[in-house]
Amino acid sequence: MSANTPHINLLSDIGFAKTVLMPGDPLRAGFIAENYLENAVPVNNVRGVNGFTGTYKGTKVSVMASGMGMPSIGIYSYELYKFFSVQNIIRVGSAGSLSAECALRDIVAGISACTDSSYANQYLLNGTAAPTCSYDLLTLAHTAAREKGTQLKTGPLFSTDVFYNDAGSTLEWAKLGCLAVEMESAALYLNAMRLGKRALTICTISDLCYPPYDELDALARQESFTEMMELALGTAVLAEELPALEVRE
Repeated sequence: MSANTPHINLLSDIGFAKTVLMPGDPLRAGFIAENYLENAVPVNNVRGVNGFTGTYKGTKVSVMASGMGMPSIGIYSYELYKFFSVQNIIRVGSAGSLSAECALRDIVAGISACTDSSYANQYLLNGTAAPTCSYDLLTLAHTAAREKGTQLKTGPLFSTDVFYNDAGSTLEWAKLGCLAVEMESAALYLNAMRLGKRALTICTISDLCYPPYDELDALARQESFTEMMELALGTAVLAEELPALEVRE
């Protein structure tokens, strides 16, 4: 069993799987575990951030909530990669469409994450970091999508620290080709890049950020994004064959 951290206290010797699905919402983590994982066992509940490990189609898979925003997923993903030998994290969340290409309930994979966050400042780089997903996981996600007959749209995301943008400037990111806005991917991708692990965000469009400004309610976000969940789980099964990666010091 790995050593516990300030935010993750293992509840079972089963530990975490090679791949962890990370929804923002703890209730969505519970929904995935209850409806998709066989013999799911609770592995964390510090601060109500529920985590579970079980099997999906014979493959060990974990699911744990990340909370909202880059500081939150930054903590949990860092600890999973660094201290619990997790190789792959697949964020499964909601996003607001910035592009007419993406309608409600469309599924989007983030090849990169433009951001207004200062998260990368910690690296003291003489330049600008480019948060990017794992090409291996992205390729496997497209393979899983073809097998399921699911349409998976791929492009840049915009990861923001601000949900209620007083300047009203979020749509400006669409001019750079950003398909959707969310609040976690840049930190997740940067952690994976820094630690030499793999990350991918797969989101379901829950809001339209342009006229007619439609949106799905909270219960729909929690329980109805099953196509995205199944796609991520299928990707996790395929990712089991990827080689193990050591933490980059």
